[in-house]
Amino acid sequence: MKRTPQEQLLSSRQVTRRSLIAGGGMVAFGGLLVARMNHLQVDQADEFLLLAEENRIKVRLLAPARGIIFDRNGRTLAGNEQIYRVSMIREDADDVDRVITHLRGLVRLDEETLQRALREMDRRPHQAVTLADRLTWEELSTIAVNVPALPGVTPEVGLSRVYPLGQDYAHVIGYVGRVSQRDLENEEDTDPLLQTPQFQIGKIGAERSLEGVLRGRAGSRRVEQNAAGRIMRELGRTPGSSGKDVQLTIDAALQNFTQARLGDESASAVVMDVRTGDVVAAVSSPSYDPNLFVSGISVPDYAELRDNDHRPLHNKIVQGLYPPGSTFKMVTLLAALEAGVSVDETVYCPGHLDVSNRRFHCWKRGGHGQVDASKSLRESCDVYYYEMAQKAGIDRISEMARRLGLGVEHPMEMTSVSEGLIPDREWKRTRRGEEWVVGDSLNASIGQGFVLASPMQLAVMTARIASGLDISPRLVRSVGGEARPSGVNGPLKISRSLLDAARRGMYEVVNARGGTAGRSAFELAGMKWAGKTGTSQVRNITAAERARGVFRNEDLPWNRRDHALFVGYAPYDDPKYSISVVVEHGGGGSTAAAPIARDVMLFALAGGLPPIDAYPRSQRGEIEQMLSDLPINRGLMSGPGTSEA
Repeated sequence: MKRTPQEQLLSSRQVTRRSLIAGGGMVAFGGLLVARMNHLQVDQADEFLLLAEENRIKVRLLAPARGIIFDRNGRTLAGNEQIYRVSMIREDADDVDRVITHLRGLVRLDEETLQRALREMDRRPHQAVTLADRLTWEELSTIAVNVPALPGVTPEVGLSRVYPLGQDYAHVIGYVGRVSQRDLENEEDTDPLLQTPQFQIGKIGAERSLEGVLRGRAGSRRVEQNAAGRIMRELGRTPGSSGKDVQLTIDAALQNFTQARLGDESASAVVMDVRTGDVVAAVSSPSYDPNLFVSGISVPDYAELRDNDHRPLHNKIVQGLYPPGSTFKMVTLLAALEAGVSVDETVYCPGHLDVSNRRFHCWKRGGHGQVDASKSLRESCDVYYYEMAQKAGIDRISEMARRLGLGVEHPMEMTSVSEGLIPDREWKRTRRGEEWVVGDSLNASIGQGFVLASPMQLAVMTARIASGLDISPRLVRSVGGEARPSGVNGPLKISRSLLDAARRGMYEVVNARGGTAGRSAFELAGMKWAGKTGTSQVRNITAAERARGVFRNEDLPWNRRDHALFVGYAPYDDPKYSISVVVEHGGGGSTAAAPIARDVMLFALAGGLPPIDAYPRSQRGEIEQMLSDLPINRGLMSGPGTSEA
């Protein structure tokens, strides 16, 4: 049917309108496409380039070399050794099980380590996790040749901590270990190094206290890898910076000799330079090999250390707290003299003192007779100090103890440093909810009761008495070549005449007839020394035991025997070193602790093995045999000793 002209015109207009609408839509859509392409290709070009590069280029952190720790004479105490290992990134491996099966056919994989690695990969699929550590060069080479068939696997050459002198420094330096999940949860440190495989951080001791300076700063390397995750080439690297080296004040030869001299005893010893505060020896015995902890100690090895009743894992140097016994008597004496008691005033000792319907015994049942200040120290009369405690009062005694460094936490590059306990009226009222009584003062006056001190604090106390200086212990001599300040804080605010009274008594302890440490006297090139013995009870002695005669220490089980202590300094007329020795359950200070202190002090003064002619003639044969049998590192003995400033 033929359409009229009007119908044709209307149809033409409709077609034209639809064409315009369709064309406009196409133009708008094309514009949107062009705008989107411009946005993607121009505006977001850098972002998509980065995403593409990240698929092709990976950045790997390079762990820095940990700073070396040296002794005062430059001997390496904590160093780094080269090791070989293999790691895997789960995200880059096509089939983890297949890759590990292939890897098993190349090298031996420890099952326990492997299972731990798999669990870690589940938690951190984007991070490299070590599958095997301390491989041989041949094993590493075998893996390197087969890397194209091992997607996500990287053979690596790294560094691991090593302690060449083993157990000598376990309690001073501590050890490093792998970063654990607990470390990551507890650390405020956000250093990405903590996420790198097998990275080691300080766990205890100076390694932990100095972590910030020993760790260093990470470097990085950029590598190109293909779609299968295999590394094709290295594109570049940015070097990091090694940790700073640290020099301690400890002398390796003296440390080794002291460790050997303590033997198998549960004991500790500290030697300080009284002129600078330098700690030249600090030993806790028995010790352990810190190298066992670097890669993760085995369960049997750890159980053996944990279950040992001599507590080798415990740092007795600064954590061990003991009643100081009679080594505390210089504190009480100085407090009494400062309160106005004359050095010539005497006290009669019948072997006991009755106070408030209670009898306080002297260690000598028959008593010491008339006792003045010098005799009170020489023969260690308890009754004299019971009287001094009542005249001085506990507050003066406590204040004097703190001036001498007891009951104070000395900041040191060690972990878990204890401040000890010097009690007073306020302490008992606050902590015990009880009032102070006179019996508390009498017990405190002889270093018993509530009083507790560490071997480090006892060495500080002795150094302050010997030098008349306010000395603090210094363990680190320099960091990164920069010297640390000495431990001298100025003069001690105690009259020299009072200190001289304490020094004379300590001299007589060792050198006068009747002195409790008379068998530990020595003379080295005209030098003599001074000291004080101590014996602290670990149990109460009942009246029935006293009536029938108290059991001898050697007749009791080891853990019920008294602790043995000794503090001293030398030379007497020009003090150079102070020393403290504590032998847990050793019995008497004169028999167990003083002989050890004498031998160690002679080594320090002589700068090497003690000369036999420094000992009394009657003891030389026995001493010579003992020194010959000591399991010391003879190589260290030939080097410079602690006589070096």
